[in-house]
Amino acid sequence: MLTEAPPSLPYVSGNRRSTSARRPSAPHYWRRLVPLLAVLACVTRVPSFAHPLWNPDEGYLAVQARMLAHGGTLYETVVDRKPPLVPWLYEAAFAVFGSGSLTPLRLAAIAAQLGTAVLLASIARRRWTDAAGRTAGVLYLLASVGLNPEDAQAATFEVFMLPWTAAALWCADRRRWGWCGIAVAGAFLAKQTGAAVLLPVVWLLWRGGAPRTDVLRCAVGVTLPVLAAALATDPAGFLFWTVTGSGAYASFTGSELHVLVRGLTNAAILAVACAGILPPIVRVLRLARTGSAELWLWLGASAVAVLAGFHFFGHYYLQLVPPLALLATASLQILPRERLVDALLASACACALFLAWGLLAPRPELTHAQRVATAVRDHSAPSDRVLIWGMHPETYWLADRAPASRFLTAGLLTNYSGGREGPQVGERYAVAGTWPVFRAELAAGPPALVVDDSRGAAYGPGRVASLRRLLGGYREVARVDGAVVYAPEGPAERARPLGGGGSAAGRG
Repeated sequence: MLTEAPPSLPYVSGNRRSTSARRPSAPHYWRRLVPLLAVLACVTRVPSFAHPLWNPDEGYLAVQARMLAHGGTLYETVVDRKPPLVPWLYEAAFAVFGSGSLTPLRLAAIAAQLGTAVLLASIARRRWTDAAGRTAGVLYLLASVGLNPEDAQAATFEVFMLPWTAAALWCADRRRWGWCGIAVAGAFLAKQTGAAVLLPVVWLLWRGGAPRTDVLRCAVGVTLPVLAAALATDPAGFLFWTVTGSGAYASFTGSELHVLVRGLTNAAILAVACAGILPPIVRVLRLARTGSAELWLWLGASAVAVLAGFHFFGHYYLQLVPPLALLATASLQILPRERLVDALLASACACALFLAWGLLAPRPELTHAQRVATAVRDHSAPSDRVLIWGMHPETYWLADRAPASRFLTAGLLTNYSGGREGPQVGERYAVAGTWPVFRAELAAGPPALVVDDSRGAAYGPGRVASLRRLLGGYREVARVDGAVVYAPEGPAERARPLGGGGSAAGRG
């Protein structure tokens, strides 16, 4: 159970009630608030159960988890540009509940959002009032779904990163520096940009005049879990795939207009979701000078994290919501009480809008992936390995077929990502060293089926000579929504369709 220690840092003036005022006991307070926040967390994530998956990141994680469960090794035979925490979470969920559904991960995402809300409520209650704690938790949950549903409702990296970032500030606020460092490490191991919370943590260390022993505790807390994760996988691979191996990915040369429009669009969508949060913050900008500088630093560091890589995907913006919720709560401590009512009402209306979007909007890309997966099942056997040349790794999971390569998307082999159309797409811009490994994999075990799902995009066979050479030994057997299905030439090809159930999709 969370406990409330006496404040150790300066707080904003203008509280409606002194921090020394008598409060109900912590268990009594949390027995009332946590169920309220739990119900709200469940309601806000109802749309997440409406589809088998929401975006390619979920598909990627699901396929990775199957590969790991069947002997794959992270950063060797199972690769991605992300740290290991969320792939391990998917692997554990599949081991316990099976790999046919993401429902356990949906429930884990609800728990993660609830944990984030409770931590933010605890921070706000300690700094201001009991009512402020309730406000922070509620505002966070209402705004947490305020993006395109494929970004906000998916059980992916940012959702599982946010509790760690909130825990880092919670621990720093109480000068529990060793645990604070562990929380920062957890945020990084969920997604690299989670390390942005280190900036407000360092500020609180410096402002509080922490002795060297506290600094050492925090540094050790950050370092040891990261080293342990590296040693549990492959240290060189861990460093390459999470830090050093994505230089070309972080460029938007030739795609400036495309990524700029995406960035502005997602910022505007989040602004609508924050219709109740942003006005009080704007009215009380002077908070940065009266005890909430670390919250502004948290927001600023999170904004830099959103900018990192110049891709501006919607789910990146989730990182902004926790500091925005706390800043709005801080601002509402100064403003008249009717502003609180306005903020909650506007946030609830915006939340309802996004929930309706999630429940009612069609998912054309999911429908496409499902149709391609049906074609893959119809033209392959359960034990076959197949190659999906595209940006939808979920097709492997939906088809229940094993990938023929550790590279689950064409993005790692061409530097294509999210509609990048510039000159930096092609074999020469692939992640270093991937093409020799890819060719060796296909030579050792030629795929029983190849699906060209590029659909005219910049990474299609017309611009990738090695893929054209591979397809020279295959013949077209089907077309599905613009995707072309190829089977091997020659008498050795088995009769199609085979179909059938079973699962070999996980062997790494």
